[in-house]
Amino acid sequence: MFNPLNIKEGNKLSIDHCLGCRLANNKEKVYLIYETEDLSCILDHDPYNTGHVIILPKQHIEEGVEFTEEMSISVMRASQILSKTLNALYKPDGITICQNGGVFSELTHYHMHVVPRYIGQNFADFYQEGEALQEPDEPFEVTTEKMKSYIESLTAKEY
Repeated sequence: MFNPLNIKEGNKLSIDHCLGCRLANNKEKVYLIYETEDLSCILDHDPYNTGHVIILPKQHIEEGVEFTEEMSISVMRASQILSKTLNALYKPDGITICQNGGVFSELTHYHMHVVPRYIGQNFADFYQEGEALQEPDEPFEVTTEKMKSYIESLTAKEY
């Protein structure tokens, strides 16, 4: 049986106790961009720029060092697909892919950010607590549909 928390029997922790698990397994409202059997890619709820996505394993994993080889490949493959999509749709000057672990992670669940960036932006603002980032250029629903549609056409051709 699929156990997203990867917990041994008898442990009382459940999917309800991990926000990352709930997000990755669509138990919370998310804007799902791309999904495989192992992971979900959703729009960040507080995006640095339009198209800012986070990649979350569906199974509870706190740190990348816990990945199997298959999960490592899945996460990197998703980052490639998302980067191609962002480049095609939003024409950023670059893309930052980052993961914060340990005490620097907002979740107790592994997640990787894929962030489109533009010249003149100070990326240090990304890490400022309490600082309001600019509103996205388009509604989440529009971004979701554009990105999903592009990914479907991309994966149909390449993968």
